[in-house]
Amino acid sequence: MPMLETTDLGERVASAPLVEIAGVRQVYHKGDNADLVVLDDVSLTIQQGEIVGLLGRSGSGKSTLLRIIAGLLQPTSGRVQWRGTPISGPCEGIAMVFQSFALFPWLTVLGNVELGLEALGIPASECRRRAIEAIDLIGLDGFESAYPKELSGGMRQRVGFARALVVHPRLMLMDEPFSALDVLTAETLRTDLIDLWSEGRLPIESILMVTHNIEEAVLLCDRILIFSSNPGRVASEVKVEIPHPRSRTDPVFRKLVDDIYGLMTQRPTTERVEKRTGGVVLGSGIGMALPRISTNRLSGLMEALASPPYDGSADLPDLAATLQMEVDDLFPIAEALQLLRFAEVAEGDVKLTPYGRRYVESSLDARKRLFADHLLAFVPLAGLIRRVLDERPSHRAPFRRFSEELEDHMSEERAEETMRAVISWGRYAELFGYDENTNELNLDNPA
Repeated sequence: MPMLETTDLGERVASAPLVEIAGVRQVYHKGDNADLVVLDDVSLTIQQGEIVGLLGRSGSGKSTLLRIIAGLLQPTSGRVQWRGTPISGPCEGIAMVFQSFALFPWLTVLGNVELGLEALGIPASECRRRAIEAIDLIGLDGFESAYPKELSGGMRQRVGFARALVVHPRLMLMDEPFSALDVLTAETLRTDLIDLWSEGRLPIESILMVTHNIEEAVLLCDRILIFSSNPGRVASEVKVEIPHPRSRTDPVFRKLVDDIYGLMTQRPTTERVEKRTGGVVLGSGIGMALPRISTNRLSGLMEALASPPYDGSADLPDLAATLQMEVDDLFPIAEALQLLRFAEVAEGDVKLTPYGRRYVESSLDARKRLFADHLLAFVPLAGLIRRVLDERPSHRAPFRRFSEELEDHMSEERAEETMRAVISWGRYAELFGYDENTNELNLDNPA
């Protein structure tokens, strides 16, 4: 394959950072309701010659930060600089690869790749030459005249890479570029990308990628910035000093993955929480956001933990590999169990509590009664709903009665998700019912 104009790998390192972010805060105002803080006091730098990963849960503000760096979004406060100059809009020298491919279906592969160059006013002959070089580089030679509908997901994402590379950016931003692909296709693309990077064949100086996949971050990145949630901030930084190519079976690789799981399940100390929130513990009381997880998945994880080889306690990376689950799937289930006191999560491990073991060993009716007891005891929203329904003569209350109260603490979307979660759990526990036609909670089918 031809080589694009590029910089020798050894010349990528320079003293001044490409990106410098200091004290960035992103707040969305919600009228009369409390403001939603997405990012708070985020500071980081991106140097030449490195691949940096932003690793964290969904909703931790990683993609928001990426859009701020791309110049697509202005932060509420803080400093964002590209090569020493404040970013006030899209910057020449920064390109972005999206999770959803974002191709124009009416354009061919060549047309999609040429589009960015045409917008820059590059002459047609130069557009064609550079586009063909980029297409060849990412392994799509022969598909120049194909339309997106004729391509597989992996091939469409390769077009996305080519479209970003063709403008010869100094920094390439990648927003979960492999998450929409099947496991084998994603692995092939990761391998090809890191091979091209290691060989110095990519016309870029640095890569900043958002991911929620811990192994992907360790496989590709030189540095990993671990984001906490509510609000998003850099909680930890991990350097990956394993030479490429990296093997998932390498004990050093496995230990690093395990260490990162530990960091991501680490609870902030009371002192740190109070300092951060002015004495108010986030996510407590009615304002506690709930993940929309079915009781089948909660039960399934408890049953898996109770069975051999775990016998009640498991290392999260090992459990994720066995169940073929990623961090965004496994963590919310484990943390929901922790919230309900059926499990404990700490330092990369998950362990059933005596209540969790009792749940697994119980009959269906006994499971429901135990779940109902824990739901009322440890999820304030469930207790509020049941109390309101008990007190009303009609034993009915509109969905909005509770969702509007939640919106004082969280976004409208998160409030909707929280309500759907508590309704599902409440139905399973036979604490209250819900009528989809009238959008009302009720005691028509209480325990």
